[in-house]
Amino acid sequence: MYKQLLKDRTEAGFLLSEKLKKYQNTNSVILAVPRGGVPVGFVISKTLHLPLDIVLSKKIGHPNNKEFAIGAVSMDSMILDEHPEVPKKYIDHEINKLRQLLKEKYELYSGNRKPIDIENKNVILVDDGIATGNTLLASIAMLRKKNPAKIIVAVPVLPSDTVPLFEKNADEFIYLIASSYFRGVGSLYEEFYQVDDEEVIKMLSIINTTE
Repeated sequence: MYKQLLKDRTEAGFLLSEKLKKYQNTNSVILAVPRGGVPVGFVISKTLHLPLDIVLSKKIGHPNNKEFAIGAVSMDSMILDEHPEVPKKYIDHEINKLRQLLKEKYELYSGNRKPIDIENKNVILVDDGIATGNTLLASIAMLRKKNPAKIIVAVPVLPSDTVPLFEKNADEFIYLIASSYFRGVGSLYEEFYQVDDEEVIKMLSIINTTE
């Protein structure tokens, strides 16, 4: 679709902005996944004159295997798969613990700003790429509970076999490179540095003081 390698997250943001142009100056909000999704979302936010916020979620691990997700939680929503063998007490404890961690993380990034209300708004969900897609799918499911007008997922790169999954779960799915030989998100960028907390804080602060 494009050349098979993106220069960096900034170029990815500009290229996605082109495909998202119809949302410029509309009742839409960009929710970026920290940390790597924020530089991409920042460019889209500035280019299309849309507010920028972050979306945070964590998986709830099975008590016998923490890597196996039995659900996911955000600061004010959750999804759970059916696992009758898992005690309710364990799930409640995990939800409270993870929510506290997410709240602390949100305050680190956004200070005392309140999360943007997304009801009846177009939500443009942005990350710097998709590997398995599990986290984004969980975020979509939780965001649906807040009654947005529609959910648009916009990512620069992903494995080609994941495309149908997001076309099915998002109202609109926009991407730049779907690779048949996917070796990780970073392999499709010339520059792919580790985004740190300070950069996320700075970008969110710039957008929220220029609105």
